[in-house]
Amino acid sequence: MELFYHPLSRYSQKVLIALYEKQANFYPRIIDLRDPLSRKEFHQTYPQARVPLLKTQDDQLIPESSIIIEYLDRHFNNSTQLLPQEPQRNLQVRLFDRIIDNDINNPLFQLEKLKHTEDSNEFEIKQLEKQLLAQFQRLDTQLTQHHWVCGDSFTLADCALIPCLSYSFQHLNLLDLDEIVRYWQQAQLRGAWMLVQEEVLLAEMEETAGIRGIP
Repeated sequence: MELFYHPLSRYSQKVLIALYEKQANFYPRIIDLRDPLSRKEFHQTYPQARVPLLKTQDDQLIPESSIIIEYLDRHFNNSTQLLPQEPQRNLQVRLFDRIIDNDINNPLFQLEKLKHTEDSNEFEIKQLEKQLLAQFQRLDTQLTQHHWVCGDSFTLADCALIPCLSYSFQHLNLLDLDEIVRYWQQAQLRGAWMLVQEEVLLAEMEETAGIRGIP
């Protein structure tokens, strides 16, 4: 398999966590969509030019982080099961995956863009921060009853949440949310995330000053 991704893209990190949890072999293809040549070459492979993208061994192209992870979960079943087979738990995992992507990750991307804009709208920034804090408070309540987001086992929902926490702890006041703090501490000790972090730190070292613009 080949994974087209960027280490600083949280959606890419989400898929990387799943790949490492699954102990799946893949060929990494880093794509920088800000670079015209890199973008043009990737566009020839995938006209939508969005990362992450998984190219399977039979040359099937699979976009969208959650769909990629579902594919991995079906084809690599001898390791961490990221989507529970039991219907009710499966539904809960999918629900929290959607909440985290739509109500946390996407607003975080908007917040990053606003904070790097010279004429940024302070009111809009405060509104986004308020919305994000409300979602984290909801998750904090959820985590009072669960070790991971949806229970005792690591799932797709955790793949989605963990990449969001590093930036969130730097820019939002989450230290009063005891369960979120506990969760972040245990997440940082997860082997799959530690491997992702190695890539992130290397990519950050190579980054030059400017807006990242990578969701």
